[in-house]
Amino acid sequence: MTSERPPVLAPHALAGQVIAVTGADQGYGRLVASSLARAGASVVLIGNNSETLAAVASQLELAGGTAVPIKADVAVPLDWLSAQTRILEIFGALAGVVHVADKRSQTNFTSLSENEWMDLFNCNVKSSVAIAQILRRRLPATWLTLIGPHLDERGLQVHPQRGALRGLVTEAHAEELRINLLLPSRACSGDEVLDAPVGQTAVSLALPVMSHLRGNVIDIPLPPAPKIRITDPQLL
Repeated sequence: MTSERPPVLAPHALAGQVIAVTGADQGYGRLVASSLARAGASVVLIGNNSETLAAVASQLELAGGTAVPIKADVAVPLDWLSAQTRILEIFGALAGVVHVADKRSQTNFTSLSENEWMDLFNCNVKSSVAIAQILRRRLPATWLTLIGPHLDERGLQVHPQRGALRGLVTEAHAEELRINLLLPSRACSGDEVLDAPVGQTAVSLALPVMSHLRGNVIDIPLPPAPKIRITDPQLL
């Protein structure tokens, strides 16, 4: 990871806000969690690995932020429901959720098995619908930002996923939900400077002055990733 730090965005602008981030121990989830914490939010780190979540929480706390790790598989509605209940027990509020729904397939369309397709669907689409549904039932004022399948992903299987997420976002107003969708141009590089626009956009959508924005599908162009990729999972 480059030693240069990304710009600090709207310092303290999110003070007092509690925001949950899924997949927060890797990729864009980790990047967004760090960006939100620098902007003053109390960040709840959601993921499947207790150890890596705790490590990210410690790093954010050492940098002056507030972070609480909660292990949960958000592809399982009851897990998300339990996590949401725990957040309310700890903080008493939940301003917003950033859900990373960008699981990629390593198999081309013609070779994709039913199990692989259902795994993609559950991780990216089912989880997004379940989070939105549970928010509508219990916390309808809580906003939701989705990070969907990257625009460089190839394969016919990605289009029905993006289409489903677009439909969820653009029609969420019918349920009085505020949902927006971010589509990065590529996968996370592990370089906070190169990937910073994703974090910047997530922070911008979390600002109280942006509370009127909903139903937006935002393409995020990013500079090319370095040819030598960081492979240490602690840095991704």
